Amino acid sequence: MTRGKLKLYIGSAPGVGKTYKMLADAHALVREGKDVVIGLIETHGRRDTAEMIGGLEQVPLLEVHYKEKVFLEVNVEAIIARKPDIVLIDELAHTNAPGLIRKKRYQDVSVLLEAGINVYSAVNIQHFESLLFKVKEMTGVEVRERIPDPFLGEADEILLVDVTPQTLRERLEHGKIYKKEKIEQSLNSFFSLQNLASLRELSLRQVADEVDDQVYQARLLIEKDPTLLQERILVCVQLNENARKLIYRGFRMASRMKADLYILTILPKPENQLTASQKEVLAMLRESGALFDAEVLIRIQGERSIAETITAAAKHHRITQIVLGQSARTRWQEIRRGSIVNQIMRQNRGIDLQIVADDQV
Repeated sequence: MTRGKLKLYIGSAPGVGKTYKMLADAHALVREGKDVVIGLIETHGRRDTAEMIGGLEQVPLLEVHYKEKVFLEVNVEAIIARKPDIVLIDELAHTNAPGLIRKKRYQDVSVLLEAGINVYSAVNIQHFESLLFKVKEMTGVEVRERIPDPFLGEADEILLVDVTPQTLRERLEHGKIYKKEKIEQSLNSFFSLQNLASLRELSLRQVADEVDDQVYQARLLIEKDPTLLQERILVCVQLNENARKLIYRGFRMASRMKADLYILTILPKPENQLTASQKEVLAMLRESGALFDAEVLIRIQGERSIAETITAAAKHHRITQIVLGQSARTRWQEIRRGSIVNQIMRQNRGIDLQIVADDQV
């Protein structure tokens, strides 16, 4: 069975018109003779969006009963049985109701693609996993529903739906995005001009990076010798609160450079002897490996020094760049034992080192 194609409509913020544009494209496809259905569309009470649905066929939603409430979710099995050419599925980052086989909506989309059905879907830029801290830094909002960045790479086509921050604020003021009671609060918080401008720049960069990656991959297919050009990044983390931020920083670097990503941690003791907080961080490392398509390397501190362990991993995996967090050693410890950074530099040639300060990751 041929895998379906994925088209993503990406925006910088709610209200830019992603769903509206997706529906408009669907009507054009129907006029061309394509079999298009709606799997799920969220209008958020926006009249223009609701009217754009028009006569498009809608596959009945799946009713999920949980704690005396009814949740409406994408009916994956019904869509597969219907076998349309194209299905529209909104709110890609949505978390499904408890009790379903798949936790996230993007996983439902993957199943439909594997079934040979083309999917059109929409998502805002702040929902990509590696941008969690960046978006929080920009807006003060921690986005809870997120999708792994590699899913963006599965898209066969990406359409950036873009409007200026001024236009978006005007839409909000005219009640085209949220109800009246939420307008004033939104204008002064998430929808401030500064936030919208920052998110717009972030979405432009992210989509541009993905387009560059597609061009790069096409060039590799022609040259048929990717090993000469491939960067390999090794992110070295400790089992502390800074680990997640450092991994996200490393992933963004790897994404921009089209590099393979490796995550290395050196356990101070066997895994079954770690503290509860250390075990929690270690579980997060393993989860991040799957999330960012990275290889997680776990070593136990033994006769080798930390620098020697990092060097051995770097040589084995032909690493071109090493990313380290700020050293936890005091100045006196560095005088007595030597700087880990200096030791790595002496033991490695042709490898770039990047030291990331705690407040910069």
